[in-house]
Amino acid sequence: MAASASHLPPLPLPDGITENYVLCPSNGLTFHTLEAGYTPQRDKPLVVLCHGFPELAFSWRKVMVPIAKAGYHVVTFDQRGYGRTTGWDNSSFVNTNLSQFALTNVVRDVVTLVNALGYRQVKCIVGHDFGAVTASMCALMRPDFFKSVVMMSHPFKAPALLPFDIAHGGTHEPAPQPDIHAELAKLPVPRKHYKWYNSTSAAASDWLNPSQGLHAFLRGYLHVKSADWKENSPHALESWTAEEMAKVPNYYVMLLHKSMPDTIADMMVNQDSSATEPWMPDQDLAVYVQEWSRTGFQGGLNYYRITTDPALMRDLQLFAGKKIECPSIFISGAKDWGNYQQPGAIEAYPESCSDFRGVRFIEDAGHWLQQEQPERVVEGILGFLRYL
Repeated sequence: MAASASHLPPLPLPDGITENYVLCPSNGLTFHTLEAGYTPQRDKPLVVLCHGFPELAFSWRKVMVPIAKAGYHVVTFDQRGYGRTTGWDNSSFVNTNLSQFALTNVVRDVVTLVNALGYRQVKCIVGHDFGAVTASMCALMRPDFFKSVVMMSHPFKAPALLPFDIAHGGTHEPAPQPDIHAELAKLPVPRKHYKWYNSTSAAASDWLNPSQGLHAFLRGYLHVKSADWKENSPHALESWTAEEMAKVPNYYVMLLHKSMPDTIADMMVNQDSSATEPWMPDQDLAVYVQEWSRTGFQGGLNYYRITTDPALMRDLQLFAGKKIECPSIFISGAKDWGNYQQPGAIEAYPESCSDFRGVRFIEDAGHWLQQEQPERVVEGILGFLRYL
């Protein structure tokens, strides 16, 4: 178990955001939190923000104060495996107890933290990228506790239904799906899916030791997934097949024999790497470089190991057939291919969420919308909260 990170120098945060460490004995974690709008009376509704990969609580710095000024107590935190949150099993790839990253346990982490903060419910939980998985699972599993949810950049896909009415010769189990990974590898230009690459034993070392250096690699990764990479023209895919997935850029469906740093290096040829500096200046990017250099990437990558292993996702069978019941909305960048990673997920929202309030695409934003276009993200979140 890692020691507390409270000895580290404070992060460079905007005025109005405070940094704290919250020890939670019930799960053994010391959460690194950022807060805006705190009052000792706990008299403001709580909004919780969940980051994705390869990000940190720091990724919400641009939207926290504006949301707090609208009358909310806003809290974000480094998720288990990330940044300055400590107490999780950080042993080697082979020896890590992956059950700690199971989605039911991730929800338990948020409930535990919220109780430690002195709240019995959350007005709204907001999640971006993998944080949208955290947020949607919180809303799915505890609608009594999480009163609304904003999902960003990663659409919710309802847990699969269980085989039904098969005991006495009724309906048959559906035929197994083709092996998408074998099919991707057979393409004329062989490919592989980044989530499965990120689940391999080599991925953490690849991410930490890019030939171009970590700063240049992360700058490039931000660039190609943002609206600044002009080739991002996302659209819906018809099916989860190799032929359809091959339409997705290489940062999601990679060349078979390339690492992620090599993929980004290839994609950044002839690109202006300074294009992202207006919304991610070097001093802010340096925070990510500093934190990932200190912690390594395996903690964050362990979430991919969970979601790509059916045996580790069996807890979701408890929620088979269940919808997100609380008010919900999906906000994303119009230039974000993440919207279509799971074919049909956006189109299924009226069925997967019983009180779905719509999809909002933000122009001139790619995957990192709360950093690329923070004012519009704040407008979208507050507009949703206004009618709850």
